[in-house]
Amino acid sequence: MARIDDTDRKILRALQEDASRSLDEIAKVAGSSKTPVWNRIRKMREAGIIGAQTVQLDAEKLGFEACFFVLIRTSEHDATWQKAFLKALQERPEVQEAHRLAGDIDYILKVRVSNARAYDTFYQALISEVKVHNVTALLSMEEIKSTTALAL
Repeated sequence: MARIDDTDRKILRALQEDASRSLDEIAKVAGSSKTPVWNRIRKMREAGIIGAQTVQLDAEKLGFEACFFVLIRTSEHDATWQKAFLKALQERPEVQEAHRLAGDIDYILKVRVSNARAYDTFYQALISEVKVHNVTALLSMEEIKSTTALAL
């Protein structure tokens, strides 16, 4: 675990809220001046605490109106299958998140597509590449909360 202090937390909270803020604005929130804040940000980037900066896009406004949570059970657990499965997921831009789970379900995917037909195309392509025992797709009716922010 990385060691950060209260000033670092203020900087990180400000960046999580809006990474496009100016250094002046972040320094003001942190109660510091620009140079020390810039040095802290640089050090946190070098330590891997701060990763790539991206923008959040509105999926629905761009035509990606369907969000599916895909539960996958497999009877395959060998290294060759896992490698093929991970490759298939990495090559599919529809997969926004993928998690390996403990319990009855082996994997859960968050898949964003334009509609049910696009999901079926994704599903057919996936099962043509890797053998899975069972797939359950759950359509999200409404996104209630979505954030990448950590509670610092």
